[in-house]
Amino acid sequence: MVQLASRLFGVPIVLISLVALDRQVFKARVGLDVCETHRDVSFCAHAILRDDVMVVPDALDDPRFAANPLVLGSPFIRFYAGKPLITPEGLRIGTVCLIDTQPRAGFGEDEQRNLTDIAALVMDRMELSRLDYVRAVSQARFENIAATSPDAIICSTGSGGITFWNAAAERLFGYTAEEMTGQSSSRVIPGSWRAAYFDELERLNQGGELRFVGRTIVRSGLHRDGSEFPAELSLSSWREGRTTSIGAIVRDITARRRNEDRLYRLASLDTLTELPNRAAWRACISAQLDAQTPVTVLLLDLDGFKEVNDTLGHPTGDIVLKEVAARLLAECSDALMVARLGGDEFVVLLAGTEMRTAKAIAGGLVQALAQPYDLPGHIFDIGVSIGIATYPDHGQRADELLGAADLALYRAKATGKGRYMAFEPAFREVAVARRGFERELRQAFENDEFEMFYQTQVDTRDGRVCGAEALLRWRHPQRGLLTPVSFLEVLSQKPIATAVGEWTLRTACLHAKAWRTRIPDFRIGVNLFESQLRFGQLPGVVERVLQDTGLPAEALELELLENTMMRNDSATLKMLQTLREMGVGLAFDDYGTGFASLSMLKRFPVSRLKIDRAFIRDVISDPEDAAIVKAVIYLGHSFGMEVIAEGVETRAQLDFLRANQCHHAQGYFFGRPMPEAAFSSELERNAAAL
Repeated sequence: MVQLASRLFGVPIVLISLVALDRQVFKARVGLDVCETHRDVSFCAHAILRDDVMVVPDALDDPRFAANPLVLGSPFIRFYAGKPLITPEGLRIGTVCLIDTQPRAGFGEDEQRNLTDIAALVMDRMELSRLDYVRAVSQARFENIAATSPDAIICSTGSGGITFWNAAAERLFGYTAEEMTGQSSSRVIPGSWRAAYFDELERLNQGGELRFVGRTIVRSGLHRDGSEFPAELSLSSWREGRTTSIGAIVRDITARRRNEDRLYRLASLDTLTELPNRAAWRACISAQLDAQTPVTVLLLDLDGFKEVNDTLGHPTGDIVLKEVAARLLAECSDALMVARLGGDEFVVLLAGTEMRTAKAIAGGLVQALAQPYDLPGHIFDIGVSIGIATYPDHGQRADELLGAADLALYRAKATGKGRYMAFEPAFREVAVARRGFERELRQAFENDEFEMFYQTQVDTRDGRVCGAEALLRWRHPQRGLLTPVSFLEVLSQKPIATAVGEWTLRTACLHAKAWRTRIPDFRIGVNLFESQLRFGQLPGVVERVLQDTGLPAEALELELLENTMMRNDSATLKMLQTLREMGVGLAFDDYGTGFASLSMLKRFPVSRLKIDRAFIRDVISDPEDAAIVKAVIYLGHSFGMEVIAEGVETRAQLDFLRANQCHHAQGYFFGRPMPEAAFSSELERNAAAL
């Protein structure tokens, strides 16, 4: 029970505590070595006084426990939830409690109900133990107690004739005591074990003992209407002179079975897909590895699933996950386990290590999960990438084996998605190198190794400098100056990305404020990290930076990538609208290179489109590129947006843009990205030339 509770609630310590006058004794425990503590420091001494669940979210914030030695010292309690154990007579004898060394923000009604159910199961077991004592008393006393027992208690002769039938037996089986006294007890025993029952009576009458005396067994009982029910059965026998008597305590455990099944499902099954969950997976793989059984792990991660969630919402995403689970089960009917680890991550455990078989199954899964999903009115390319690892070749421990499969999965995604890849030792070497690079990135921010470079933006009509794009650079101590292509993909996925993004914004705005003294309408463009848009705090950050630097809102333009627009969620839209209402410009970077639709231009408050350099490069020689550039310029003007072209390197490209009314441009033709000091000098030279 305590192990089940530990898994169900995800806590390291679970106790069944009996509270005495001066101490509490732990009758069952997991995660704690001591057997008892003094009552004065006991949390349970408080919980036992309540009728409901006592919850302490953080003991350090609770004046009752903040100075408690069990909080300040081992086991360092921070979170506590306890439900009192109350006997049928109303006596308070102890608690079932959950303990964590980390505080918890909440312990909801469902969790409290689950803890209450576990406490009820504990009391059931304790009540059975109490009734075991009943079997040791005399028949007369036994019958006196049995008359008021909540459990069915039946006495019979050695031949099975009933001599005592209490009120609880009447309620349970549907027969009155008058109807059953003198009748054979086999009347309430189903045919499934009736023969075994008569064999036991025969053994007893020949001087033997009932095989199940002193034990609690589970058998079926038979209601008066012929229906069967699961029952816990405790048997005893005794002799009075030459007469043998049998006593039986019978309890209907239908509700308990239902409760236990529900708790097991909560602890072991994913509620959405009904596949085994991460806890069940851990137990399964650990059992296989403990038995040294060769196995193969297929780790799966869906491709394109995030777009479904972001565009159509989580209910539609749930439909996809259920369908994925069904397809996995259909394709992997011989697997040892198919489980959902969380999110859109699944795992398949196969017996054996035959790589050809594993790859064949992985290939079948890639095809099966790439088939269309029934999402009316929408078409999404949902697929799967798979990493394969085997025990014992690729890992000796469960976490090591899953880590190897994860590295193979990462490589499969990097090679184009919709693929499978088997683990190779070199993958782990690359992962170690990547972790080292991530540490360097973190140190780079702490050691002020990042710098801002700026590339000129001009008005194509008169060649006047009208702004700049701020570009991040890393001056690496060993490798010199690095452009974003060397580190941005890794940096954008790390927690420090938000802090680096704010530093970038603040630094660019500070420099732009100084440059506006020379060019009053100067505007600075700053690229955003995805993480800056994730939690809805960007407008507040921008407002604070503008106030601190004194830069007007209209002098700042934030550049958005397509994946930001593809999220298409109301929170992101509201945040962008707030920024536009502040006066901040929003530029759609690299427009035309991805899947952005015209509806996005209508829905999102974009103020400028940026034509990607890929279209400008061959705009003079390639009619298709020229047509795309003209179309983007036309779209921008039609939606009341400015348009700027990136990557302008020749006079001919500039002339083309002028001829087609593209009023802003940037590129090597006007200047390469340069540090702040060099950019300032360049602005001074331009001002002097004018």
